[in-house]
Amino acid sequence: MIKFSDYFNDWLYGQDAYYSNYKQIGKDGDFFTSVSTSPFFGGSIAKKIIDSIESGFLPANTTILEIGAHHGYLLADIIQFIYTLKPTLLETLNFAIVERFSNLQEQQKKYLNDSFGDVIKLKHYNDINEVKLQNAYVLANEIFDAFACELVYTNKENTLQQAFVSNNKIEFIDCIEEDIINHCKKYSITKGEVALSYKDFVKTLCENIDTFEFLTFDYGDRYPRNDFSTRVYEKHNVYPIFEDNLPLEKLFKNSDITYDVHFNYLSDCFKENGITRIKFNTQLKSLVEFGILDLLEILKANVNENEYLRQTQNVKVLLEPTGMGDRFKTLNIRK
Repeated sequence: MIKFSDYFNDWLYGQDAYYSNYKQIGKDGDFFTSVSTSPFFGGSIAKKIIDSIESGFLPANTTILEIGAHHGYLLADIIQFIYTLKPTLLETLNFAIVERFSNLQEQQKKYLNDSFGDVIKLKHYNDINEVKLQNAYVLANEIFDAFACELVYTNKENTLQQAFVSNNKIEFIDCIEEDIINHCKKYSITKGEVALSYKDFVKTLCENIDTFEFLTFDYGDRYPRNDFSTRVYEKHNVYPIFEDNLPLEKLFKNSDITYDVHFNYLSDCFKENGITRIKFNTQLKSLVEFGILDLLEILKANVNENEYLRQTQNVKVLLEPTGMGDRFKTLNIRK
């Protein structure tokens, strides 16, 4: 019997695990992301990066660091839009990726080299612990929902219980871990996910980079739902973790598992490191603030109407208030 966090971690990162091999994202994969929806997602981030440099917060030779880049599509979109909007920056900017799997590093290197050749300077890190930089613009798209979490539940006797797994069966046992108990008391969590590993990640980031702007997009909200959000994605089907007769032994390592991010806790992890410049928003508001609508106006002046309408429709999916636009949240942080 193992803790649910160990089971979750083995599912995504263990031997022959889901993330250890390249997976398609989009129509042919298990799920969609904002990156697979429209290149203007990366374009709006590129515009934000340019604004951060032109305002003087970051230097022109800063490093754009992506954590968990999958195939490299987001970084490629950002580079392409920087080339369109401010091409001289590519002469000074540095690019880096944190990626634990060597086979994915090779995929990323090949894709970015095929796309841009030696125009960009790219470095890989195996872990955030290896990163030592004076300044950086750090991107983390949908990574916190892939940090191992515990499942907790308060029973009828008002006792906090913690999930354990044996033979792909989940059962709850009285929780005896003080850090989990204290976390649940602090945030009034009676049922749901607890991901204490955010704290060490944020601490390492703050210690290893002197000045940074950090941007993350993820499912979730400020406050915990006090319900289980853990779910499995397989070929665009979504299965709640406690769905009746869910074949965990079949889905284990062969599908994606995720949950909603608790953004207030993530914000507090940065505050514990002395950071107060923290901005929480919906994806809709962030992308509009970054200038995604301005980019569409530039597009309109340079392509035919059919292409403009096609790209506009994809951007609408990113911004839809009842869909991605509100379901995804952002944290924009400056140290």
